[in-house]
Amino acid sequence: MIEPTVTEVGNHGLTLPSIGFGTAALGNFLSVVPERQAVETLQHAYESGIRYFDTAPLYGHGLSEQRIANSIAGEPRDNYVLSTKIGRLLRPDAPRDESQYDGDDPFYVDVPPVGPVWDFSYEGVITSLHESLERLQLDRVDILNMHDPDDHYTEARDTAYAALRDLREQGTVTGIGAGMNTTPILTRLVESCDLDVVLLAGRYTLLDQSSVSDLLPACRANGTAVIVGGVFNSGILIDPSDDARFDYVPASGTMLEKARRIRTICDRYGVPLAAAAIQFPLAHPQITTVLIGARSVDELHDDLALLAVPIPDALWHDIRSAGLLDPDVPVPSLEGAVR
Repeated sequence: MIEPTVTEVGNHGLTLPSIGFGTAALGNFLSVVPERQAVETLQHAYESGIRYFDTAPLYGHGLSEQRIANSIAGEPRDNYVLSTKIGRLLRPDAPRDESQYDGDDPFYVDVPPVGPVWDFSYEGVITSLHESLERLQLDRVDILNMHDPDDHYTEARDTAYAALRDLREQGTVTGIGAGMNTTPILTRLVESCDLDVVLLAGRYTLLDQSSVSDLLPACRANGTAVIVGGVFNSGILIDPSDDARFDYVPASGTMLEKARRIRTICDRYGVPLAAAAIQFPLAHPQITTVLIGARSVDELHDDLALLAVPIPDALWHDIRSAGLLDPDVPVPSLEGAVR
């Protein structure tokens, strides 16, 4: 059983453990996860000591939230932190959203007969929260995040944020934030809104530390905590094979070469590439939490084992010396790789 470090974040009484569980995969992302398998995975995550779970209406078009209801929602509510998101309402007559397809193939398969409709209005935020609570079979969530407002910055900053701020002031939620996989809009939201957290996917990893130039300094200046997801960059930091993907699309030759060079250094020290990838983000002082994702109990066991792998300081020195890390980013130490 793991015992993650717990950190108080923001100014509104929110606390976050250093390890959380992201549930996009359990919404049948790219392939079907049977109901029983999903429920057992969530239950085992809780039993293993994980006390923060992140979901969203988009994940499986409500399926992820429903599976949380069928697994951990019966646990004492004060024993875990739960975040969900706003910005998309689920409706039966939703038009096709091309951003949710890879060609003709949807990212989420075998899902309920509803689709996402963008809505960052004040009323949309309230409606989205109420509908999420119904699917979760709960009376509250702890964190409510704006989800992917890339093309909706003005509405997110003005109307959605106003609703989130009111919900926080009313005590309906403890923390508010935004979740994205790009940094420019997220940085602008941190600078213009009083956000407790941001959830950043894929932009602070062993392969991509682009957030150090804009988002992380903004979060430091504004007291905003950072939750990191996508630490394997769609799997290339598990196995940089010829067919590896980076950000859900086939990896470029440049990315493959970089990942393989990092793997070669890891092999020199007998450390799995994935262990270095999952431990690396927690060395940054602005990052409070790393989300792991698993489709099964076995995958969860693998992720938890990676967190416990001892990594010698010399490995990080060699990666940095090879020019494979931004020279200014901190790296873990052997005494405390996982906080």
